[in-house]
Amino acid sequence: MTVRRRAGVLLHPTSLPGPEGIGTFGTELTGFLDFLSKAGFSLWQVLPLTPPAAGNSPYSSYSAFGGNHLLIDLQQLVEEGDLSSRALQNHFPQELVDFKQVTPWKEQLLHEAAENFFKQGQTPRLKEFWQFCDTTYWLHDYALFMALKQHYHGTPWHRWPNELAQRNPRALQQAALQLGPEIGARKYQQWQFFRQWQRVRSAAAERGIAIIGDLPIFVAHDSADVWCNQELFLLDTKGKSTVVAGVPPDYFSATGQLWGNPLYNWVAMEQQGYGWWIARFRQLFELFDQIRIDHFRGFEAAWHVPATAKTAARGSWVPGPGVVFFDAVKASLGNLSFIAEDLGVITPEVEALRDRYDLPGMKILQFAFDSDAANPYLPHNHRTNSVVYTGTHDNDTTRGWFNTLSPKIINRMYDYLGLPGTNPVQDLIRVALMSVAGTAIIPLQDLLELPTEARMNRPGVALGNWSWRYQSTQLKPGLDDYYADLLRRYGRG
Repeated sequence: MTVRRRAGVLLHPTSLPGPEGIGTFGTELTGFLDFLSKAGFSLWQVLPLTPPAAGNSPYSSYSAFGGNHLLIDLQQLVEEGDLSSRALQNHFPQELVDFKQVTPWKEQLLHEAAENFFKQGQTPRLKEFWQFCDTTYWLHDYALFMALKQHYHGTPWHRWPNELAQRNPRALQQAALQLGPEIGARKYQQWQFFRQWQRVRSAAAERGIAIIGDLPIFVAHDSADVWCNQELFLLDTKGKSTVVAGVPPDYFSATGQLWGNPLYNWVAMEQQGYGWWIARFRQLFELFDQIRIDHFRGFEAAWHVPATAKTAARGSWVPGPGVVFFDAVKASLGNLSFIAEDLGVITPEVEALRDRYDLPGMKILQFAFDSDAANPYLPHNHRTNSVVYTGTHDNDTTRGWFNTLSPKIINRMYDYLGLPGTNPVQDLIRVALMSVAGTAIIPLQDLLELPTEARMNRPGVALGNWSWRYQSTQLKPGLDDYYADLLRRYGRG
């Protein structure tokens, strides 16, 4: 199989610059796409775009189908007449997202915009809105879920009155009538999110840029997904998880990572023809050109931890659906344009599942220099059908990582590379671009050679993540020309 050599940049939209305290689908995103195009990059990778729940993490969401309303560009709502430009005035910091300030401010404005939109009466936009509502099957359940969460002051769904927690049809109908305005506002937000994202995707396509999305294999317990599909998860009669997801002790944590997500009832899912999963994939392929499956190995086996455990150290591997699942997905959707996140404890069975469907795995250069020549992340062990990264959103920036290395590992790294070591960030980027891996992805933090303060996430740390933003001035003149030359040199332009 011939693999085209490509290169891309990893940047979550919340990290874009702009005046709303958080990155959005506005003009700054267009400027970023222009930079990618001029620099010769043909890929842009994002983190999940779903509405964040715990800790503002894009990997913990209230819905696997919904969009993150905080990414909506309010200026476009002003231009459409749903908001006053005066409402956008604020004093938020520019170098990071202050979620405690930005979230309530933006949610209030989105509610005001929805109220103004519905007051306008019959318009072509209202017709478009109703068409979106009629053709988006998950929308009403999600909007009702979010309205009920607000009504019950954020209480998890399994602690709602029993008739609502167990989705009694009459109780749901009464709640929908009672909470109608809030449900309408939530539907408006989703409509605006998806129409703005389609404009972003069109702008990327016009510049020859494909977008890689991200699919967390697990969903949050306190989500519309679990509330609406309780039979598809391992829950007790009260809706609580009996076991939760995580990973055993690894590179990132001595006690493992206790994610806390509910685990799937794969028997029930198979009986339903994996319909929930196929619908999830189908929607993602409407939004992205390729999808990275986070924790791919969970389809072969998942780490089940008792729900009462305090850490992930005491758990067990339980088989997943494997080939049966992917055959069903392939039968419904055709070729699988996935990237398999195959990091951590990977078995021959996981590799066989990945290779059966010709899915590219991931090679992380920051993991490459702490052992011997058999290290799978060393460039001589890369495969053409793989994706090489300097680091991911879970790693330190390359500059920050290098500053923590022992002299022994630094010497090993430069002995291997055969370089004098004048600029470790640029050296690692060059190694990524030289690699035989068909795709190379560089976090924007590494293109800008930023220190640890620009790190996106620290696995196992609940607070203080996901807030980094870059500034437009950091994309200095000539940076695009520099990378355009570099990408051409290594056959990725």
